[in-house]
Order: sequence, then C-alpha cells, then structure tokens
Amino acid sequence: MWFISGYNHPNFALPRRTLLAHLVTLHLLCLGSAQLNVVAPSHPVTATVGQDVVLRCHLSPCKDARSSDIRWIQNQFTDVVHHYRDGEDVYGEQLEEYKGRTELLRDGLSDGNLDLRITGLRSSDGGSYFCIVQDADGTAEAVVDLAVSDPYSHIIHPLIAALAMVLTISVVFLVLNVHVYRKKVAQTRELGESFQHLPAAKSL
Repeated sequence: MWFISGYNHPNFALPRRTLLAHLVTLHLLCLGSAQLNVVAPSHPVTATVGQDVVLRCHLSPCKDARSSDIRWIQNQFTDVVHHYRDGEDVYGEQLEEYKGRTELLRDGLSDGNLDLRITGLRSSDGGSYFCIVQDADGTAEAVVDLAVSDPYSHIIHPLIAALAMVLTISVVFLVLNVHVYRKKVAQTRELGESFQHLPAAKSL
C-alpha cells in the first residue's frame, strides 16, 4: 500500500507528464516524417549554351521514388519538360523543343533522387523548373532555377549588326541604281519620240 500511495504522490506526477509530452512529440515527428517533401538547391544552377546540365532535387526523408509520378515542368504548369510514371518515361505531353534532350536519372530514384539531365542547352532553356512528385503520401514540389549564358553573344551581336548595316546599304544602292536606270530609259524613250515628231528635212 505504501508503494501505491507513494506512486500517487505529487512528486511522481512530473515524470509521468514529461513522459507523456515526449510521447506526443515523438508521435508528431512520426507524422511529419510521413509527409511528402521535395528539396531543391537554394541557389540557381548556372551553365552555358551547348553544355549538358543536371537539375537536382530529392525527397526528404529519403524514400524509393521508382513508383512515383514525377513531372519536371518549366515556367507554367502546361509546359512539360519530362514526365516519369510507373517506371516509364511518358513523352506525349513533352514540349517539342525538349524532345530527345532530357533524361530522368533512374540510378538515384531508389534513394529518392529526382535528378533531370538536359543536353545541348539553348538560351531559351533558362528559367524556373518545377519538380512535382505524387505518390501515396500526397503531392509535393520544389523549384530549381537555371541560368543559361551564351559566351559568344558579345561576338555574334556585333556581327549581326554589321551584316544588317551592309545589307541595308546594298539594298539602298540597288534601289538607287534601279531608279537611275529607269530614269535613263524614260529619257531615252522621250528623246526617241521627240525625234519621230520632227518634220522631215526638205531636199534641195
């Protein structure tokens, strides 16, 4: 009886409340860990035109993503860059400019990696890419920003400007030549007509 009454003593109530608090916290942590979460780099990915680039993101906590529905989408939710579903790549919705240039790296799917490779980068590839994942735990997404630079742009642009100037001068010169030629033809025609209207010279 002493142990029972001692167990109900207020001094023993604090450990029980502390234990209950720990159990509740542990339960909440377990619930939180079951939620789907996608993590992406916080800094933009940089690359140059013509290179290959890998856009990286992963599930947290790590879990097998081989049976997940994975979409990489650029800028808008209708611009599908790459779609993976049920262990297969789905190309029906893929943008025309990305066909043959994307690959979901499957080696890392079992570890929760959702990395996408884009080959032969173009200037138009720059922008925000949304990695959207859906499975039995729900849907989650993350954003990867890609900055594409063109090292030859400072050379190409002046060349284009110079070519445009040469073309403009050539067109103007051609138009002037045509105008002068037509004017000479008109003058020659008028001169010929004036000679035809002159009275014939009388013979002595």
